[in-house]
Parts: sequence; structure tokens; C-alpha cells
Amino acid sequence: MQSFLNQGKTIISTDPQRDDASEDVLGLDEAEALAQESELRHGTVSLSLHGERLDRALAPLAPEFSRSYLQQLVEAGWAQVNGKVLTKQSHKVKVGDALQLELQPTPQSQAFKPEAIDLDVVYQDAHLMVINKPAGLVVHPAPGNWSGTLLNGLLALDPKISEVPRAGIVHRLDKDTSGLMVVARSRLAMDALVQAIAARTVSRQYLAVGHKPWSGAATVTVQAPIGRDPRNRPRMAVVDLLKSPGKTAQTDFILLDNAVDACLVRCVLHTGRTHQIRVHMASIGHPLVADTVYGGSASDAMARQALHAFRLAFVHPMTGEPLAFEAPVPPDFQKLLDFQGLSYNRALALKPVRGV
Repeated sequence: MQSFLNQGKTIISTDPQRDDASEDVLGLDEAEALAQESELRHGTVSLSLHGERLDRALAPLAPEFSRSYLQQLVEAGWAQVNGKVLTKQSHKVKVGDALQLELQPTPQSQAFKPEAIDLDVVYQDAHLMVINKPAGLVVHPAPGNWSGTLLNGLLALDPKISEVPRAGIVHRLDKDTSGLMVVARSRLAMDALVQAIAARTVSRQYLAVGHKPWSGAATVTVQAPIGRDPRNRPRMAVVDLLKSPGKTAQTDFILLDNAVDACLVRCVLHTGRTHQIRVHMASIGHPLVADTVYGGSASDAMARQALHAFRLAFVHPMTGEPLAFEAPVPPDFQKLLDFQGLSYNRALALKPVRGV
């Protein structure tokens, strides 16, 4: 077995052209409003809305809600035109049409409720907290996981956090990825943390176990845009931005230990794309152990993808104090290391690397 870290460095790069994708998220205030008792709202289509789609025409009846959410209400049968239920959001309305919209509690709206969940709080002050998330815990409510999420646990742990959008969640980890996350406890802190993440001044580092022994330079930088896999939409993939939508993405990989069938690497994120490390590791021929979505094989030693967010560092958004946190290797990750004959050297994992 061999552990090494040298100055040799390989850069694997494509020519990214854009970095402009975004997505709408149901806000906490919107969800709480919709969680109230059902409510009927009525209106008449004005001349300015003549010929518009039904979902657009309903917007003045519920200006506090997003259009995407109104579309969901239409599809669920909670909208009427001239006394008739219509479920096609594309239906064109006419001036003088009588509209009715019934606001109903839904799984989405009822998801934003406190639930007692045992959370490992690594650090907390008036403006933020750092959580060591266990594998298996979903961060944010979504289809199939409307309860039992980190957000639900945060609302129960800290009632003050209900005043902050998305309960202060400013970044995410996959359900089966363990490790550190920072959560804002005030709106000022949240805005500052979002800006810091966008400016790439928040350092997020991971430990990963990939299939096959590492070869070549001990430090590799992958610069390859990530988007939806054109052939399998639920997956992400390295994409050609001239042919498919996506975002630029960069990850540094530093070898920590090598074995006959696997390698232990430190991963440094420069961007925060969905499944970034998993996609980039697979793209260089080292899919994560047990990550069957991206080409990894199941393991008797570990039931989830071998990825752990072990270090988080940033400047405190209010005090300006440099903060750095570490999360120890969880038991299942250590079991995998032992099974593969890999060793985790904390000092080596934290050692600065020139050019990274």
C-alpha cells in the first residue's frame, strides 16, 4: 500500500461557455400560507388578460404565490372558469370570464413543519450554525420526502429559523452524502453566505473512495460542465455546452491513499453543481464505490456512495472571523476503508497543495 502527494498536477478541461442556470424553490412563507385552511378566491378576466393562459390569468387572484405553484393547483383541479373545472393551464381565457381558485393544503405546503430530529450541531451562534449531516437524511422537502428532512429538524431545533427563507439552508448535500453544512439563522447571514458561495470563498472539501487504483499525477483538476444527461434525464452528466444546457464545474482531486481495487481522494469543490463530485469522478474512470447511479458497484462494506464532506471553512458573514470545521470519518466510511485496505491520514488530508 502506498500513500503519496506530490507536485505533479494534471488538468482535465473542456471549454465551458456559460454558467447561467437557476431553479425556483417554493419559499417558506409561501408554503406556510398554503398550509392554512382552504380558501376560495374569485375574479373576472380583465381586457388586459384576454387571450392569456389560465395560469397567467389566475396570478392576480393569488399574487403572493409563484406561477409554478398556481400551475400545480390548476392541474389538481382547483381552478374554475365560468363554473367549470379546468385542468389545462394552457387554456386561453376571454375577457369577462369568471374565475375561481381554491387554495388547498398540499403535501408541499404541509412539508414546512417542525419535526424532532436528532441533529449533530458542530457550531452555533446568533447568526449561523454548522451541522454534521448523517447519511440518509434528505436536506430539503421534495417529492417522495415531504417530511423527515433536515429542514423539518431545523424548524424544531430553532424556532427562530422559521423567519429565514428555506429555514436558512444555503447549500445542500445529497441524501446519502454525510458531512458538514452551514445554515443561516438570520436573513443578513443568509444573504451574505449565499453571496460567499457564489463568489467561491466558502471552502468545501470531501473524502471519496473511488473504484480502481489511482494512476498518473497525484493531483488532478477536472474542469467540465455538468448538466442533465440527455439520454437519462434523472442523472447528471458532463455535457457539451454547444449541444446541451449545463453549468461550468471545477473539482480538484488529490490522492490520499491507493489500494489494489480502490483509491481514497480528497475533493475540493470550486463550484457546487448537482452531483458534481460523483459525475467528475466517474468521468475520469473512478466512479464512487456503491454509487450505482454513476457506474459504481455495490459494496458489502458500505450501502451508500462513498462520499463525506469532511471540511468546511469560510469567513463569518457578520464578524469577519475565519472559521474552519472538520467532521470525523463516519463508521460506515471507516468500515469501507478497512475493507479496501485504505488508510486515512488526517494530517495528509489537511495538507495544503500548491496550485489548489
